[in-house]
Amino acid sequence: MRVDPRVNSEGLDIDEPLPPRPEGSPPDAVVLTFKVPSELAGLRLDRFIQHRIPRLSRTRAQAIIRGCAVRLDGVRRRPSDIVHQGETVYLVRERFVEPTTPLHYGVVYEDECVLIVDKPAGLPMHPTATYHKHTLSYLLREKYAGSFAPRIAHRLDRETSGLVVCGRTREAERVLKRQFAEHGVRKTYLAIVRGELAQDTGEIAVPIGPVREGLHVRMEVREDGLPSHTHFRVHARVAGHTLVELFPRTGRQHQLRVHLSSIGHPIVGDKLYGPEREAPFLEQIETGMTPELEARLGHSRQALHAHRLMFQHPGTGQEHVAVAELAPDLQALWSRLGGTWHAATTSAVAAAQTRALLHD
Repeated sequence: MRVDPRVNSEGLDIDEPLPPRPEGSPPDAVVLTFKVPSELAGLRLDRFIQHRIPRLSRTRAQAIIRGCAVRLDGVRRRPSDIVHQGETVYLVRERFVEPTTPLHYGVVYEDECVLIVDKPAGLPMHPTATYHKHTLSYLLREKYAGSFAPRIAHRLDRETSGLVVCGRTREAERVLKRQFAEHGVRKTYLAIVRGELAQDTGEIAVPIGPVREGLHVRMEVREDGLPSHTHFRVHARVAGHTLVELFPRTGRQHQLRVHLSSIGHPIVGDKLYGPEREAPFLEQIETGMTPELEARLGHSRQALHAHRLMFQHPGTGQEHVAVAELAPDLQALWSRLGGTWHAATTSAVAAAQTRALLHD
């Protein structure tokens, strides 16, 4: 079966019409499309591309525009062009070798409405300027070719492992996305952090906003930021490290990573919020993950895992609980640090414990 290389910024579904190709596009080129929403209308094209492609500097955005941004008639675009509401921005890229990523995922639960997968660390959710086929959304379209491809209802960082919920119908997708947007989903993460937390349980409640200076993808604690709340419970401690359960009440960008860093216990392996701030992130771009860098970080990726989800099933209306055991690489890390991982309790017991902790 021929797979068309065109994708949009949210991941094109097999049952949606393909967008037109800009004139002069090579037959095997990858065409990325970005629709301009009202809130981004009026921006320069380079600023718009920065908004749509994470972790992109303005200089890099300008280079991408000069190299592959075109209008539908094939005319090249400039970084200073102003984007307008409703227009489509096209980026035409020659076929490229994507970075190596895991090309598998585990199925935790599936029925006619819902698919819940266990995403491995390193697998991106959606296509970007760097990833096309090596994404979860692409793998789902491939597996479910010829039918409605499950749609991802929320987001998980590329380096974070664990549970991802997808809707298998448009209505299920709508219901699930609304639950996530309205904080109706109870989420539990596991993280291995630096240092030993003094309290067994507690809450971190500090506002978060974009950094005022430095790498623009970072967030920071700031008085004028958005309210952010995270409950935590210590699972176990070993010399110099803690395995902690995290219960976010809000869903801000990088919330768990920022909150843990703010109390002096950054997540092991975090390249943005550890003791060296963004330096490891920039170093990896230049050199890749070297043994020396991994030794400084403590692990090759951030030790964060989406462990448990509790939500209302869009088909039955009943509470549904899904659990993904701590990822194997994090179990191995915890073992090297001197700890022992105990398998999760039953879903019913875990759900009751979560409700008690959050006072529901």
